[in-house]
Amino acid sequence: MFELESAFDEVVIYQPDAYTDYRGSIWTTWKEGSGDYPQDLNFSHDKLSSSRRGVLRGIHGDFKTWKYVSCIHGEIYFVVVDNRVESGTYLKWGWTMLSGENRKHVLLPPGFGNGFYVLSPKCVFSYKLCYPGEYSDVADQFTLKWNDTRVGIDWPTKNPILQKRDK
Repeated sequence: MFELESAFDEVVIYQPDAYTDYRGSIWTTWKEGSGDYPQDLNFSHDKLSSSRRGVLRGIHGDFKTWKYVSCIHGEIYFVVVDNRVESGTYLKWGWTMLSGENRKHVLLPPGFGNGFYVLSPKCVFSYKLCYPGEYSDVADQFTLKWNDTRVGIDWPTKNPILQKRDK
């Protein structure tokens, strides 16, 4: 088990500063051309998912999409797996906690899959996607089973709520 912050050189975690006052907080999640990121990415597709406590989503990915993800409400145990066969970290995994409170965002290059387990009563997960051509939907994505023994992820549950694809 590796903390995601040190597991992969290619995966980058951002934790933007927030301006906070009596009303709450405000922070920037992405600013094109800021120079804060390894390359300029043209995000063209955003998605949100909402889930309840006990749900495990993933591990999904493809070989052409950059993903910039965060948990904007709630708290999740977030996992990344390297699925690039030619990589020295093939099938290695890393984890971190993502929440609306810690404001962490994770930038995943193509070939990395991600999944998460919901710890809070509810969560909202945000995906910003950048890819050439058409979107790689389910038929063009890879899925690694949540309990794949080759990977050996140490999830905080033994009995998650799963969709058919992830069982």
